[in-house]
Amino acid sequence: MLIGDSSGAVAAGSSAIPAGDLIKESGAATFMHDVIEGSKYTPVIVDYWAPWCGPCKQLTPTLEKLVKQYAGKVKLVKVNVDDNQQLAAQFRVQSIPAVYAFKGGRPVDGFMGAMPESQVKTFIEKLTGGGGNPIDEALAEAEAFIAEGQPETALEIYQEILAQDPAHVKAMAGALKTYIALGQDETAIDLLSKLPDDLKKAAEIAAVQTALDLKAQAAGAGGEVDALAAKVAANPKDLQARQDLAMARFGAGDKEGAMNELLESIRIDRKWNEEAARKQLVKFFEAFGPADALTVQGRRKLSSILFS
Repeated sequence: MLIGDSSGAVAAGSSAIPAGDLIKESGAATFMHDVIEGSKYTPVIVDYWAPWCGPCKQLTPTLEKLVKQYAGKVKLVKVNVDDNQQLAAQFRVQSIPAVYAFKGGRPVDGFMGAMPESQVKTFIEKLTGGGGNPIDEALAEAEAFIAEGQPETALEIYQEILAQDPAHVKAMAGALKTYIALGQDETAIDLLSKLPDDLKKAAEIAAVQTALDLKAQAAGAGGEVDALAAKVAANPKDLQARQDLAMARFGAGDKEGAMNELLESIRIDRKWNEEAARKQLVKFFEAFGPADALTVQGRRKLSSILFS
């Protein structure tokens, strides 16, 4: 997978584009070089901001994050209006944050005030002429390698993305899942423990932690699948045995079988052991991910049982 820059491409595993080449502070003395001349080669976003501006503290990190993800297709120049009042007046900046896009040496677009990340991304897509975010393309290719049974190659791509954006949630979650798929649980656990709290709280990362917790729980569930299956067959209403069988199946990699055991337990007695089966099933769904086919199928079956 190649994560492109404005002059070519950077191969996965090679050095990322230095952030200093993509994001810089500018002022009256360097504005012509950084923005007017620079935009003749690569589109430039100019962020007019000030240290006291609350909305700027929300918008600027979003701009920086996305510019890094676009890996050289666009650059960001930040202008502190307190230090560059004449420059701000020249471009009629009346309130901040104010964002202007330059291309071919002239301003072509802009907006005022903080915007959500999705809208900022649309703004950048329009400026760069579409073609997508190279990071998103890399993520899609990593997922394809996983589907093809090549987790090592997928891990290289995730690591390349994280070299450019260490806080990229999807890349971090992908790397963690890949370590687990490669049987390197300890590496995943160690990496998770070192993540900042805000990153740990992201849904994709929390799902990996849940998957590891479930794996540990399954390892301690006791009993082999065949023995537990025979126990359940002998007494289908032995819900503790069915719960143990669900965890044993999960530990053996039979996610669908594990889910179905819990669904059947809920169908038999949804309130058993303070709704233990339903609570366990919710953890499965979190570990699978909201878009996973099993989650979608399982939630549909659960709703049918609960509301029938």
